[in-house]
Parts: sequence; C-alpha cells; structure tokens
Amino acid sequence: MRVILASLTAATILASSVGAFAAGTMSTGTIKTFDAKQNVLTLSDGTAYSLPKGFKDPGLKAGGKVELGWHMQNSKHMADTVKLIR
Repeated sequence: MRVILASLTAATILASSVGAFAAGTMSTGTIKTFDAKQNVLTLSDGTAYSLPKGFKDPGLKAGGKVELGWHMQNSKHMADTVKLIR
C-alpha cells in the first residue's frame, strides 16, 4: 500500500510541475506585420508568433498594440491568445 501511495504522490508532483511549465508566457508589444494567410504576427522587436488555426482577426494592423499569451513549441513562439490593447 505504501508503494502505491508513494507512486501516486510522485506522479502528482511530476504532473503539477509539467503543467506549470506548459502554462505559457504573456507578452505585450507593437505589431510590425500581420500575415493573415500564414497566420503569423510579428512584433516590433522582431519576435514572430504563429497563430492557431481558425484564428479570428480582431483587427490586427501594423502599429497596433497587443497582449499575447504564448508558449514555445519546437523552437517556435505559438500564440494561444491575442488581445488588442486600446
């Protein structure tokens, strides 16, 4: 019984740390370019974010300010959320 309980405890701790690592990051910036065909948003600092399939453009255009929720996937910045800052 102790072995099972110890294994479950270790699995829970490991799963919670992986979940925290995959939670993502928030960034803000000014839009340099937005390629709707490629679903890529590039900020003025040069960082390019791939947008999810089915992304609905809220009116992104060069010079606009955005807040992004993103994570890394295969050395690419993958946007989870995009919000215009007015």
